[in-house]
Amino acid sequence: MRLALIGGFLVRVAIPTRDGRIESVFSRAEEFTIYDVEIELVKSKVTAPLGGRELGSFLMEEAINVVICGKIRSGTRNIMRVKRVELLYGVTGNADDIMIRYLSGERLGNVDENAFWSNDGEGLE
Repeated sequence: MRLALIGGFLVRVAIPTRDGRIESVFSRAEEFTIYDVEIELVKSKVTAPLGGRELGSFLMEEAINVVICGKIRSGTRNIMRVKRVELLYGVTGNADDIMIRYLSGERLGNVDENAFWSNDGEGLE
């Protein structure tokens, strides 16, 4: 999957992180590492706390175009669709390494095999 750069605008990629690694369960995320990407190059990287904000508001306020994450519930995936945010899930590892792989066009995650449909046996709320 390649980033689409339209009219020279930056693409903003958000990854829920903890200690530089992708947070395994999206709903547990307290902060996001946000990468500003232009022409497949990272122009800047910041860490932004969710800070009690609702996810939709966070995505809008931070102008996020792409989210890369681990496990995510179907309701949260629907929020991404409504906000027209590209979503790659079922991804694990170091956030910076994942960005390099994403920018190189490597396929990340597998939507069908990594779908998170229930919290049975997962120890989630």
